[in-house]
Amino acid sequence: MNARLILASGSRFKRAELQRLGLRFESINADVDESAHDHEPPHTLAQRLAIKKAEFVAQAHPNAYVIGADQVVSLEGEQLHKPVTKERAIAQLARLQGKTHDIFCAVALTCPDGTTLSEVVHVKMTMRALTLHQIQAYVEEDHVLDSAGSYTIEAGGIRLFKSMQGDDYTAIIGLPLTRVLDLLEDAQAPDFSQEF
Repeated sequence: MNARLILASGSRFKRAELQRLGLRFESINADVDESAHDHEPPHTLAQRLAIKKAEFVAQAHPNAYVIGADQVVSLEGEQLHKPVTKERAIAQLARLQGKTHDIFCAVALTCPDGTTLSEVVHVKMTMRALTLHQIQAYVEEDHVLDSAGSYTIEAGGIRLFKSMQGDDYTAIIGLPLTRVLDLLEDAQAPDFSQEF
């Protein structure tokens, strides 16, 4: 029986990122409660949710290698949520403009033997000083209502930033690809490379 690799997410962004590694995988949404515990630090929350997503899908697919990921955007220790409305997106970007905020992106790998490995990547994001008009124009242009922090770096959001400091820029999109490969290596997982 061939080993399976499953991404515990229905996110098209995460699927597109994982496809860049040339791996054969399936995608299954992990429907878990993503609320934070009281006073839970952002990096701990990201790691806990990544593990929870991987283990949730692994319960139904115990013989698969399952990747879970989660991302928390934080400004001065406060978690920023998906804005849902244009008004909230504008308000969130107005708070972020001209400041540095943090992204904590965690990835977890649950293995058929029941072990779970995980890592967290931290990226510091410094946004340019923006006018209200620039923020409003950006929110109208990009699809940000389902993005924590109210921006999508893989689209027009790149121009909002002055600098990004971290060792894996794919963490900004929501799936740190270098860490995915590290975890698969550490787990001595089978070769999931696609045949071309």
